[in-house]
Amino acid sequence: MKIKSAEFLYSAGYPEQLNEQGVPEIAVAGRSNVGKSSFINFLTGNGKLAKTSKEPGRTRLVNYFRINGGKFLLVDLPGYGFARVSDEEKLKWAELIEAYFRSPASLRHVFLLLDIRRDPGEGDVRMLNYMYHYAIPFTVILTKSDKVSRMQAIDRRRKIAAALKIGADNIIVSSSYAKQGKEDILTRIDEILSIDMN
Repeated sequence: MKIKSAEFLYSAGYPEQLNEQGVPEIAVAGRSNVGKSSFINFLTGNGKLAKTSKEPGRTRLVNYFRINGGKFLLVDLPGYGFARVSDEEKLKWAELIEAYFRSPASLRHVFLLLDIRRDPGEGDVRMLNYMYHYAIPFTVILTKSDKVSRMQAIDRRRKIAAALKIGADNIIVSSSYAKQGKEDILTRIDEILSIDMN
């Protein structure tokens, strides 16, 4: 897989705005400030595609990005966790995310992003439970691996796999800053898109 083009398509702030585009979708999920926007920019090679911010909780909509002229869509979901927003706003995000998981037949896979330095939190476990409940395949992507040594990264991958009760082979270590893990992620996308859903 080579990503040759990537463009913003549209945003959805309410469940009724979640529209089928008729092409495979790969969603990107994770807690606030885990680096979802940086991950999307790193993966697509377009540093300005998704807006990044040091302030947690900036992504408040479901954002759709068209990849390679519509071969598939990357879908950036609102972050969850410690964003400084009202409980009402957090509930709105949760309802939007759940509606997204419930609705699109085109959803093929979820990349669940976790900070390699942090143990999985309650929100991460809840997100995994969504995917188990709706039978959505997923891959865990550990971000910010440049913040730890190579040996620490190996150890963190093993510990996070044990905490989530998943195989370590379903975890990819990455760093947008150090440009690590991109080929593994693109290979995974190839595998996802090659599965015949009919």
